[in-house]
Parts: sequence; C-alpha cells; structure tokens
Amino acid sequence: MGIQLYLYLSAILFMIGVVGVIARRNAIIVFMSIELMLNSVNLTLVAFSAFLGDVTGQMLVFFVMTVAAAEAAIGLAIIISLFRNKQTVNLDEINILKW
Repeated sequence: MGIQLYLYLSAILFMIGVVGVIARRNAIIVFMSIELMLNSVNLTLVAFSAFLGDVTGQMLVFFVMTVAAAEAAIGLAIIISLFRNKQTVNLDEINILKW
C-alpha cells in the first residue's frame, strides 16, 4: 500500500473530528473528536516516518500520545466537575465565566 491511502484515511479522520468539534455541543463528544483529530495526526506522522525510513515521526507520536492522554484525563475531570455544578455537559448551557 502506498502512502496516499494512509494520508487519505488520516484526512478523512481529521475532517470527521473537525465536524464533530464544530457541529456537536456535548462536551464528551467534543473531546472524543479532538482525540480523533490527534490520532489522525499520529497516523500521518507514522506514515511519513515509514515512507522516509526515519524514526523521528514515530518519536513525535509518543509526545502526541502523551499530550492526548493528559488532555483526556484533565478534560474528563473538568467535565465531571462542570456536570456536578451545572447538571449538564452541553457546552451552550455552561456559562461559568459569566456573572
């Protein structure tokens, strides 16, 4: 398989993630969409790393996975905290920065 198929798949996954972030208002689905976008970037990095025969892309994937894990842990903690205070995970109804 050529690198084009991996890049097409990565672009499709990234666009699905972008549509999920823009169209949905549920905080959990937005975080899942962000994770999908990060995974599509990982796929692109690994594809280019394998195509070029360099391990730099694979090392960057570990850093992206670390950021994704931290984002998931902190993001879910924030969502749980907001749900306890506001009884909703709808992003339109959460307005804690307003007086």
